[in-house]
Amino acid sequence: MDSATSDVRNPLGASATNGLKIVIVGGFGVGKTTMVRSVSEIRPLSTEETMTRAGEAVDDISEVRGKTATTVAFDFGRISLDARNVLYLFGAPGQERFWYLWDRLFAGTLGAVVLADTRRIDDCWYSIDRLERHGTPFIVACNDFGGPSHPHQHVREALDLDAHVPLVDCDARSRQSSKQVLVTLVQHVKNLYGGQPARAVASPQELT
Repeated sequence: MDSATSDVRNPLGASATNGLKIVIVGGFGVGKTTMVRSVSEIRPLSTEETMTRAGEAVDDISEVRGKTATTVAFDFGRISLDARNVLYLFGAPGQERFWYLWDRLFAGTLGAVVLADTRRIDDCWYSIDRLERHGTPFIVACNDFGGPSHPHQHVREALDLDAHVPLVDCDARSRQSSKQVLVTLVQHVKNLYGGQPARAVASPQELT
Protein backbone atom coordinates (compact mmCIF):
# COMPACT_ATOMS: atom_id res chain seq x y z
CA MET A 1 0.00 0.00 0.00
CA ASP A 2 1.51 3.35 -0.99
CA SER A 3 1.76 6.30 1.39
CA ALA A 4 -1.08 8.23 -0.28
CA THR A 5 -3.49 5.33 0.19
CA SER A 6 -2.29 4.85 3.76
CA ASP A 7 -2.92 8.52 4.57
CA VAL A 8 -6.47 8.27 3.28
CA ARG A 9 -7.25 5.45 5.70
CA ASN A 10 -5.54 6.89 8.80
CA PRO A 11 -7.98 7.79 11.58
CA LEU A 12 -7.83 11.11 13.40
CA GLY A 13 -4.88 11.08 15.78
CA ALA A 14 -5.63 11.07 19.49
CA SER A 15 -3.39 14.11 19.97
CA ALA A 16 -5.62 16.40 17.86
CA THR A 17 -7.34 18.92 20.13
CA ASN A 18 -8.33 21.85 17.89
CA GLY A 19 -10.83 21.48 15.06
CA LEU A 20 -11.20 24.35 12.58
CA LYS A 21 -14.31 24.37 10.39
CA ILE A 22 -14.62 25.64 6.82
CA VAL A 23 -17.80 25.47 4.73
CA ILE A 24 -17.89 25.36 0.92
CA VAL A 25 -21.11 26.81 -0.49
CA GLY A 26 -22.46 27.74 -3.90
CA GLY A 27 -25.10 26.90 -6.44
CA PHE A 28 -26.32 23.53 -7.63
CA GLY A 29 -23.66 21.57 -9.53
CA VAL A 30 -20.90 24.14 -9.04
CA GLY A 31 -18.27 21.66 -7.81
CA LYS A 32 -18.49 21.67 -4.01
CA THR A 33 -18.39 17.87 -3.68
CA THR A 34 -15.51 17.75 -6.17
CA MET A 35 -13.48 20.25 -4.16
CA VAL A 36 -13.96 18.37 -0.87
CA ARG A 37 -12.95 15.12 -2.57
CA SER A 38 -9.87 16.60 -4.22
CA VAL A 39 -8.36 18.13 -1.11
CA SER A 40 -9.41 15.83 1.75
CA GLU A 41 -6.75 13.53 3.21
CA ILE A 42 -9.40 10.98 4.16
CA ARG A 43 -12.02 9.30 2.04
CA PRO A 44 -14.73 11.97 2.22
CA LEU A 45 -18.12 11.33 3.74
CA SER A 46 -20.60 12.01 0.97
CA THR A 47 -24.39 12.14 1.03
CA GLU A 48 -24.81 12.08 -2.72
CA GLU A 49 -27.88 10.35 -4.10
CA THR A 50 -28.75 9.46 -7.67
CA MET A 51 -30.89 12.07 -9.38
CA THR A 52 -34.22 10.76 -10.64
CA ARG A 53 -36.80 11.95 -13.13
CA ALA A 54 -39.05 12.90 -10.21
CA GLY A 55 -36.44 15.42 -9.07
CA GLU A 56 -36.57 17.29 -12.36
CA ALA A 57 -39.81 18.91 -11.21
CA VAL A 58 -38.05 20.25 -8.09
CA ASP A 59 -34.45 21.05 -9.09
CA ASP A 60 -33.48 23.17 -12.09
CA ILE A 61 -31.03 20.98 -14.00
CA SER A 62 -31.09 22.96 -17.24
CA GLU A 63 -27.50 24.17 -16.72
CA VAL A 64 -26.12 20.87 -15.35
CA ARG A 65 -27.46 18.29 -17.81
CA GLY A 66 -24.55 15.91 -17.23
CA LYS A 67 -25.09 15.73 -13.47
CA THR A 68 -26.33 12.32 -12.27
CA ALA A 69 -26.01 12.63 -8.47
CA THR A 70 -26.67 15.36 -5.92
CA THR A 71 -25.74 16.11 -2.31
CA VAL A 72 -28.74 15.84 -0.01
CA ALA A 73 -27.13 16.77 3.34
CA PHE A 74 -23.44 17.69 3.20
CA ASP A 75 -20.00 16.47 2.19
CA PHE A 76 -17.28 16.12 4.81
CA GLY A 77 -13.50 15.99 4.51
CA ARG A 78 -10.46 16.59 6.70
CA ILE A 79 -6.94 18.04 6.50
CA SER A 80 -4.46 17.58 9.38
CA LEU A 81 -2.47 20.78 9.84
CA ASP A 82 -0.21 19.38 12.57
CA ALA A 83 -0.46 16.98 15.51
CA ARG A 84 -3.06 19.10 17.31
CA ASN A 85 -4.87 21.12 14.64
CA VAL A 86 -7.30 19.67 12.13
CA LEU A 87 -9.24 21.43 9.39
CA TYR A 88 -12.76 20.10 8.79
CA LEU A 89 -14.37 20.76 5.41
CA PHE A 90 -18.14 20.79 4.92
CA GLY A 91 -19.66 21.01 1.45
CA ALA A 92 -23.18 22.45 1.62
CA PRO A 93 -26.02 21.19 -0.61
CA GLY A 94 -26.79 23.58 -3.45
CA GLN A 95 -30.49 23.00 -4.12
CA GLU A 96 -32.99 25.44 -2.65
CA ARG A 97 -34.94 22.65 -0.93
CA PHE A 98 -31.91 21.89 1.26
CA TRP A 99 -30.99 25.46 2.18
CA TYR A 100 -32.59 25.06 5.61
CA LEU A 101 -29.52 22.98 6.54
CA TRP A 102 -27.14 25.86 6.01
CA ASP A 103 -27.67 27.58 9.39
CA ARG A 104 -26.44 24.47 11.20
CA LEU A 105 -23.47 24.13 8.87
CA PHE A 106 -22.47 27.76 9.45
CA ALA A 107 -22.43 27.36 13.25
CA GLY A 108 -18.86 27.62 14.54
CA THR A 109 -17.41 28.19 11.08
CA LEU A 110 -13.99 29.81 10.72
CA GLY A 111 -14.83 30.96 7.20
CA ALA A 112 -16.39 29.93 3.91
CA VAL A 113 -15.57 29.46 0.24
CA VAL A 114 -18.26 30.57 -2.20
CA LEU A 115 -17.63 28.39 -5.26
CA ALA A 116 -18.86 30.08 -8.43
CA ASP A 117 -19.63 29.01 -11.98
CA THR A 118 -19.26 32.24 -13.97
CA ARG A 119 -21.79 30.93 -16.52
CA ARG A 120 -24.38 31.08 -13.72
CA ILE A 121 -23.04 33.88 -11.56
CA ASP A 122 -26.47 34.72 -10.11
CA ASP A 123 -26.41 31.38 -8.27
CA CYS A 124 -23.89 32.93 -5.85
CA TRP A 125 -26.22 35.60 -4.55
CA TYR A 126 -27.99 33.47 -1.98
CA SER A 127 -24.71 32.10 -0.59
CA ILE A 128 -23.17 35.55 -0.21
CA ASP A 129 -26.32 36.99 1.34
CA ARG A 130 -26.52 34.21 3.95
CA LEU A 131 -22.82 34.48 4.83
CA GLU A 132 -23.05 38.25 5.23
CA ARG A 133 -26.10 37.84 7.48
CA HIS A 134 -24.17 35.37 9.63
CA GLY A 135 -21.11 37.62 9.70
CA THR A 136 -19.00 34.75 8.33
CA PRO A 137 -15.77 35.69 6.51
CA PHE A 138 -15.68 34.33 2.97
CA ILE A 139 -13.86 34.38 -0.33
CA VAL A 140 -15.16 33.69 -3.84
CA ALA A 141 -13.48 31.05 -6.02
CA CYS A 142 -14.42 30.80 -9.71
CA ASN A 143 -14.35 27.14 -10.73
CA ASP A 144 -12.92 26.28 -14.15
CA PHE A 145 -15.49 24.56 -16.37
CA GLY A 146 -13.42 24.89 -19.53
CA GLY A 147 -15.19 27.90 -20.99
CA PRO A 148 -13.90 31.44 -21.57
CA SER A 149 -12.58 33.16 -18.47
CA HIS A 150 -14.19 36.32 -17.15
CA PRO A 151 -12.17 39.28 -15.87
CA HIS A 152 -12.21 39.44 -12.09
CA GLN A 153 -13.46 43.01 -12.18
CA HIS A 154 -16.56 41.93 -14.11
CA VAL A 155 -17.27 39.11 -11.64
CA ARG A 156 -16.69 41.43 -8.68
CA GLU A 157 -19.11 43.97 -10.09
CA ALA A 158 -21.72 41.32 -10.91
CA LEU A 159 -21.60 40.04 -7.31
CA ASP A 160 -21.24 43.52 -5.79
CA LEU A 161 -18.29 42.23 -3.74
CA ASP A 162 -16.61 44.46 -1.22
CA ALA A 163 -13.06 45.34 -2.21
CA HIS A 164 -11.59 43.39 0.74
CA VAL A 165 -13.22 40.07 -0.28
CA PRO A 166 -10.66 37.92 -2.17
CA LEU A 167 -11.66 36.63 -5.61
CA VAL A 168 -9.61 33.79 -7.11
CA ASP A 169 -9.73 31.26 -9.95
CA CYS A 170 -9.53 27.54 -9.24
CA ASP A 171 -9.97 24.06 -10.60
CA ALA A 172 -11.94 22.10 -7.99
CA ARG A 173 -10.63 18.83 -9.47
CA SER A 174 -7.05 19.75 -8.58
CA ARG A 175 -5.79 19.10 -5.06
CA GLN A 176 -3.16 21.84 -5.33
CA SER A 177 -5.64 24.37 -6.70
CA SER A 178 -8.19 23.57 -3.98
CA LYS A 179 -5.49 23.83 -1.30
CA GLN A 180 -4.56 27.26 -2.60
CA VAL A 181 -8.20 28.34 -2.26
CA LEU A 182 -8.11 27.28 1.41
CA VAL A 183 -4.80 29.09 1.93
CA THR A 184 -6.40 32.26 0.54
CA LEU A 185 -9.38 31.89 2.88
CA VAL A 186 -7.21 31.31 5.96
CA GLN A 187 -5.05 34.32 5.10
CA HIS A 188 -8.19 36.42 4.66
CA VAL A 189 -9.49 35.38 8.08
CA LYS A 190 -6.13 36.16 9.68
CA ASN A 191 -6.11 39.59 8.04
CA LEU A 192 -9.62 40.33 9.33
CA TYR A 193 -8.86 39.26 12.88
CA GLY A 194 -5.17 40.13 13.00
CA GLY A 195 -5.66 42.29 16.08
CA GLN A 196 -7.36 39.49 18.02
CA PRO A 197 -5.96 36.28 19.50
CA ALA A 198 -5.37 33.90 16.58
CA ARG A 199 -5.38 30.70 18.63
CA ALA A 200 -8.16 29.18 16.53
CA VAL A 201 -6.90 30.39 13.15
CA ALA A 202 -4.59 28.14 11.17
CA SER A 203 -1.45 29.51 9.60
CA PRO A 204 -1.53 29.55 5.78
CA GLN A 205 1.89 27.86 5.83
CA GLU A 206 0.33 24.85 7.55
CA LEU A 207 -1.82 24.23 4.49
CA THR A 208 1.00 24.26 1.97
